[in-house]
Amino acid sequence: MQMDDQVCLCFHVSKRKILNFIRIHHPRVPSQLAECGGAGTGCGWCIPFLKRYYEQSQGKGPSADDLLSAEEYAKQRGDYIHAGKGTPPPGATPPPKREAEDENV
Repeated sequence: MQMDDQVCLCFHVSKRKILNFIRIHHPRVPSQLAECGGAGTGCGWCIPFLKRYYEQSQGKGPSADDLLSAEEYAKQRGDYIHAGKGTPPPGATPPPKREAEDENV
């Protein structure tokens, strides 16, 4: 993922915004990243990624180097949502259609 790609697709919060929030506000716990535009308070998909960015900023976790492209990240979030593990709020980026849904169109 690139700096301007969205990490929180529910509230449209970019990786750049999250990293700047960490750098400027020095949150004490990962859950305080919710103060950054509501990140992590929608469907829940981005929470592990937010924790990884927080832990990296504390020097406690593995590198948060993103191996996923923005497209693959969105697809995996879609799989997460379609599996019933989270519900995006109104206004969230909709999950991409699954391949089976494309065939029915």
